[in-house]
Amino acid sequence: MPALAITEELGRLETFFSDVIYPVWPLWLALFAAGLVSAVILSYRLGWHRIALQHRLLTSVSMALILAISVPVGWYTISPLVDRDTVCEASPIPGAGSGSDKCDDVAVAATMPPSATPADAPAASETAAPTAEPTEAPTFEAAVVRQGEWVSGDDFHFANGKALLIETEPGKYTLRVEEFSVRNGPDVFVLLSPSNGYQSDALNLGGLKGTDGAFNYDIPAGADISLYKSAIIWCRQFDVLFGHAELM
Repeated sequence: MPALAITEELGRLETFFSDVIYPVWPLWLALFAAGLVSAVILSYRLGWHRIALQHRLLTSVSMALILAISVPVGWYTISPLVDRDTVCEASPIPGAGSGSDKCDDVAVAATMPPSATPADAPAASETAAPTAEPTEAPTFEAAVVRQGEWVSGDDFHFANGKALLIETEPGKYTLRVEEFSVRNGPDVFVLLSPSNGYQSDALNLGGLKGTDGAFNYDIPAGADISLYKSAIIWCRQFDVLFGHAELM
């Protein structure tokens, strides 16, 4: 089967899990437990345990194969629920704070405004004519130009917090997420999109740095930010939208 077809099938399976199983997972868990107990009781009454004991080598090999497949697949499926990573980066805006409750006790590098260092002035002679005091060129102050709230892709693929589009220098921009929390997953990226979903012409800013916290993504120089309506979190492997934040 071609790799693209496999990816599409995995995407459908992942969508089925998020749309059908996860919203009522306690019910599915109870059904699974009941089915497992019933299978054990039935196999015992049919005497399958005696057959397994008579063919211990075959039973051992079969169990090893089952574990070799089920353990990695199970961990791949369950690990996003428990594998969390808090990342804290300083805001490009001086004095803006940590940007997340989870970063309040984490030391981040301070962001300082640019400062001009005046050149040494020549020594003035007693007969030199008075000169006008030099005027300092106004310094650019980083500021939020657009922002939005993260909206979850669905009940399972949650995304919370704020997305800030910050102009750090004239014509230079950074996307910053604050008070951020998102479902973990494989092959997840942060993009700027012309819509509230994925499009082929979306601008990829890089892989997801963390599941929680506050951190930044530099937008490539020369990018026309007016073309992009929202920031999105996109799972490339399964073609699944984890969340979007419309920038207004």
